[in-house]
Amino acid sequence: MKKFESNIYENAKSWPFEEARKLLSRKGVKEKGYALLETGYGPSGLPHIGTFGEVARTTYVRHAFERMTGIKTKLYAFSDDRDGLRKVPDNIPNREMLAKYIGFPLTEIPDPFGSHESFGHHNNNKLMEFLDSFGFEYEFRSATDCYKKGLLNDILLKVLSRHEEILEVMLASLREERAATYSPFLPISPKTGRVLQVKIEEYRVNDGTIIFKDEDGALTELPVIDGNCKLQWKVDWAARWAAFGVDYEMAGKDLIDSVKLSSKICEILGGTPPDGFNYELFLDEEGKKISKSKGNGLGVDEWLRYAPPESLSNFMFASPKSAKKLYFDVIPRQIDDYTSHLRNFENQEPDKQINNPAWHIHGGNPPKPEAEISFSLLLNLVNVCNTDDKDILWGFIKKYRSDASPETMPFLDALAQYAINYYRDFIKSKKRYASPTNLEKEALEDLLSELNNLNGSEKVDELQSIVFEVGKRHNFPDLKTWFGSLYRCLLGQDDGQRKGSFIMLYGLDNTKKLIEEALERK
Repeated sequence: MKKFESNIYENAKSWPFEEARKLLSRKGVKEKGYALLETGYGPSGLPHIGTFGEVARTTYVRHAFERMTGIKTKLYAFSDDRDGLRKVPDNIPNREMLAKYIGFPLTEIPDPFGSHESFGHHNNNKLMEFLDSFGFEYEFRSATDCYKKGLLNDILLKVLSRHEEILEVMLASLREERAATYSPFLPISPKTGRVLQVKIEEYRVNDGTIIFKDEDGALTELPVIDGNCKLQWKVDWAARWAAFGVDYEMAGKDLIDSVKLSSKICEILGGTPPDGFNYELFLDEEGKKISKSKGNGLGVDEWLRYAPPESLSNFMFASPKSAKKLYFDVIPRQIDDYTSHLRNFENQEPDKQINNPAWHIHGGNPPKPEAEISFSLLLNLVNVCNTDDKDILWGFIKKYRSDASPETMPFLDALAQYAINYYRDFIKSKKRYASPTNLEKEALEDLLSELNNLNGSEKVDELQSIVFEVGKRHNFPDLKTWFGSLYRCLLGQDDGQRKGSFIMLYGLDNTKKLIEEALERK
């Protein structure tokens, strides 16, 4: 790596580089020659937007670390598929069948979809398909495999030998009723196959076993290794960190206390807790926390109906430690922010490029931007055309950019379809054209007069200047009010793209017709 390149990375201010510097200072990373990062997945449900966010953000840190240091990294996508099923998800088939398996390990439950070895295997497969579709690089790890194949045996025996210290940490955090039966170990009943939350009657450290009352009340002795038991999740988290030497794992703000407890347990087990940070949670349109069970958020599939994957990556990149609304109305802004970052990238110096979100989203190699037509502008175009036909949109686009076509600009072509989808589902039913007030009517007549004096060869900035000047000549409180009047009277909505760009794309004559229609509206 060139010294110049190293220096710009070391001084980079974007948050992935800040995290990378923290990771570099971690004891043991340089010595072992790689950094291990981890993300977790609970496969009791299908992968969701939070899953994407955690893997995407971890990948940004991973890539920044590699570019800054030249040290290799690994990413474990770990599935807690040895957990017992707590409740039946709402969004799956054969729910009655699944209800019979409450308490069973997810990889021991028949697949309600009928396509895989178990419910856990089905959801693990969906996770891998999900991550692969976004091009993430990772190594999948299954808790079931780790337990059954003995990969956690040494750490399980260490948990057994140090169970009193672990209990001292955990019991102080639990309610009295829960503390009475709490144990680091969850035995899996050899009689029923369920994961049991029961009091451990005896810890036999020398024998590597525990004794507990099975579901029929009989005292049962069980080895803690080879998948006969699993660990309570905070202990399980700590055991993974210690067993695999995890260097970095981020978690949601709601898990701050859990991270603290697991970190203490990791140290008891002889490990060093990973670095990381707690990201903020997503909020719905009313500012309430997103809940999978309530379904009050926005899914990945829903997002991708209206926007390209890069826009979702942009959303995840921006301010991960700040709470953000995750609902449909954030999508247009995220698309335009992403394309703006992409256009800016080419003209930036290297030390600015590495702080550009597009650099991180594309692993340091962003594609060349296409035509400077924003998603907001396309939405306005779909609005006035009121069409589901993408070819009609391209008729206008080609007048705006003669070199543009779906073949030469596939990203723009995709945006056109996204705009149609978004308009049809969220804007069309809410369109309400305003009849102009006397003040608005005078200003619209003035604007129409100005446009009638043009020959059609004007540039975007010239058109925008005319709109500005007309607004200034009339008694609006400010230009924002004037623009709002234009959007309501001409487009039937409260906001939109710069009018100069819109006139250029929609065409001078078509725009004049819009104004004439507004002036005639009662």
